[in-house]
Amino acid sequence: MSVDRTAGVWLDDPEPWRETRRLGRALTAIEGGVDTQALAKTAYRRAGRAMTIGLTGPPGVGKSTLTAALARELRKRGEPVAVLAFDPTSPLTGGAVLGDRVRMSDLETDPGVFIRSMASRGAGGGLAQAAAAATDLLDAAGFPWILVETVGTGQAQTAIRRNSDLVVLVTAPGLGDGVQAIKSGTMEIADVFVVNKSDLPGAAAARRSIVEMLDLADGAGGEPPVVLPTVARTDEGAAEVLDAVSACFDRLRAGGEIRDRRAARLRRRVLDLYRAGVLRLAMGSIDDDRFARALLAAAGSKALDGEADSQQNRAPLEAGPASDPCDPVDPYDLADRLVGEFVGGFRQHRGAQQ
Repeated sequence: MSVDRTAGVWLDDPEPWRETRRLGRALTAIEGGVDTQALAKTAYRRAGRAMTIGLTGPPGVGKSTLTAALARELRKRGEPVAVLAFDPTSPLTGGAVLGDRVRMSDLETDPGVFIRSMASRGAGGGLAQAAAAATDLLDAAGFPWILVETVGTGQAQTAIRRNSDLVVLVTAPGLGDGVQAIKSGTMEIADVFVVNKSDLPGAAAARRSIVEMLDLADGAGGEPPVVLPTVARTDEGAAEVLDAVSACFDRLRAGGEIRDRRAARLRRRVLDLYRAGVLRLAMGSIDDDRFARALLAAAGSKALDGEADSQQNRAPLEAGPASDPCDPVDPYDLADRLVGEFVGGFRQHRGAQQ
């Protein structure tokens, strides 16, 4: 029997998070993305109770170590916790070094901690495309806390906000320009700031830089974000970070902002699913044989004819999809032809239905 058909029964159990094997298989199915829509729908309908915390920041600042420290602190407080950690995927082999499991190995024997590492599979923003559905599943399974750790990110990679209620931005002293590591979009999405490795020289200066930058950015007033020091390898500061996160969540929920954030996430998610669905349809409409021959012709003309001669040999735009697929074309013409074929086929299909 498929995972999809048993999802509803399993998630209706009193404490489905305790069934770690079924949870692991379900996450594997979601990550694979094959025929899992029913499972994803079931998880989404039962989700919405967990507090989802995203941890992001530059590579090497100790995100995994801090995530493990927060998980240990939650267990001291008697709270079950799920950790969803993403590692970069090799563009050559497609593999990933899932180092988070190594750094959190002391937690794996705790029945109240569930750790899942996923490869980012080239998705932007430091997260895998299956992140939202995986988070829903952990939420539906009954975990009250979900810690989502991203791949080491740069300034523009802010997708963690799409998969979490709050964002903790982790930095560390010794990164060169400390403000450079946290400015722009990444800084704007953070709710709590952490300077990890605060036992190293320069930690106080790094905190001051963040505070000064936040003061400059805070033109509208309001509650300033918290900037906390930690030494995650010894769990120092983990309790304070957890307290700050809880207080921030309560404040935002009371003011209606958590509700607004979740509504914005839903809208973005619908658009992401729409975009993925259109892309699947468009890619499925391509005649692979004609496309491959056109690519070979385009590459051959570019390599053999030279710039001046190839300009004369390229098929004109107005020739459209009906021209010989072996005619040399530039990539812009070829892409336009593919779009024309897809749109033409879609209109033809709509006309036949009517």
